[in-house]
Amino acid sequence: MTRIAIVTGSTRDGRKNRQVAEWVLAKAQERDDAEFDLVDIADYHLPLLGEPAREQGVASVKEFSARMDEFDGFIFVTPEYNHSVSPALANALSYLKPELANKAAGIVSYGSAFGARAVEHLRGILSELQVAHVQKTGLFSLFVDFKDGAFAPSELQAASVLPVFDQVVLWAKALETVRAEAAVA
Repeated sequence: MTRIAIVTGSTRDGRKNRQVAEWVLAKAQERDDAEFDLVDIADYHLPLLGEPAREQGVASVKEFSARMDEFDGFIFVTPEYNHSVSPALANALSYLKPELANKAAGIVSYGSAFGARAVEHLRGILSELQVAHVQKTGLFSLFVDFKDGAFAPSELQAASVLPVFDQVVLWAKALETVRAEAAVA
């Protein structure tokens, strides 16, 4: 069965990211064409890339790397910080390349402008990591899709994630052949 990770994009205290990711996971688990699981980057306490190696930091990086390697595809849930992805997500992705290469990814974002600028920056990062990112994107507004701090998407925006699931599952399955060929080469 194709395995897709729903990956959080923030580690900040009081973050809305975890509740958005849990909502995406719940929607994904309504499907039967793939297995979906949550990967919360906050659980790994990743050091900043380039910090002096510490035993705990090295262990967390290895654990994170092994966890991400388990999946055939990803849906990254990113907030928009300063017209880009969060520094925590950029840092986490900087530890990965072979774990992501030749796999599929979709993006769900949120922000004052639906997180659209974060999506564009994340696409560039994913391209460099040899990830086939799909065209469809789930987009949510901080002004409309959150009520009293809780994620409560409008019906229209909630529907935006469905084509993301369709495309990520399709591409993840198609890229199995590419990964097999790359492993032999």
